[in-house]
Amino acid sequence: MSAPDFGLIIIGDEILHGQRQDCHFAYFKQLLERRGLRLAWVQYLPDERELLIHRLQRSFADGGPVFVTGGIGSTPDDHTRQAAAAALALPLVRHAEALSFIEERTLAMGESLDSPGHAQRAHMADFAEGAELVPNPFNRIAGFALREHYFLPGFPQMAHPMAAWVLDTHYAHCFHQTERREQAALIEGLPESAIAPLMDDIETRWPGIKTFSLPTVRHEAPLQDPAHRRYRLEFGLKAEGAACDGFDAAWQYAYTRLSALGASAITPLQGYGRDTD
Repeated sequence: MSAPDFGLIIIGDEILHGQRQDCHFAYFKQLLERRGLRLAWVQYLPDERELLIHRLQRSFADGGPVFVTGGIGSTPDDHTRQAAAAALALPLVRHAEALSFIEERTLAMGESLDSPGHAQRAHMADFAEGAELVPNPFNRIAGFALREHYFLPGFPQMAHPMAAWVLDTHYAHCFHQTERREQAALIEGLPESAIAPLMDDIETRWPGIKTFSLPTVRHEAPLQDPAHRRYRLEFGLKAEGAACDGFDAAWQYAYTRLSALGASAITPLQGYGRDTD
């Protein structure tokens, strides 16, 4: 059984408008990789209810596990709880256990349960009917889960440990089930056009192995230098599952062919190789 790929939806006008820096993408990618899992896609969405409904409908229909951060608060600009319910045509109902956590929070703050502040806060216990709770160790105000979609606060201090709990509770049986290999090197002295046929050749010889090439500009190179000397390529291979069996042979073939094509230097990059914890 192969491990599922995960998606990530990051919601918030403040991120899209640059008022806050996104702290989720890098964290979720590393969180999954440490467990032998993979982040397959990411979406950034605004606090717009109709758009959220449409995108969540598509995500629920596509299936697979997805983390969703942001917009589950109780202010008028928070639409995620309502959008999730509407996307599944489910009623929004008050979750008794979630409400009890909010009541504990209100009392700990020295407020009464009939205060306006608590009445507003209680909306954060309104989830789509049938939702399950995702515990929040930071302040106990829970997130929720629907059809392998895990809705978390936008605050990293809350969302990140909640996501770790989701994985360790529901997906531990998937950890390190799929072997993954990746290797890359910096290539000097070749334009990207020169290695494109090699990339096609490798993917034909070793089905399942994917090649990639990322050109960057060498700022220290004089402008009058030929184009291929002003650019540096990050070239690499990726494989997973059965395709990993041919990875070493494919990498050695790539190294030999790059040298034959005229690469002046091939420098392996650290941080690539076998998928290990």
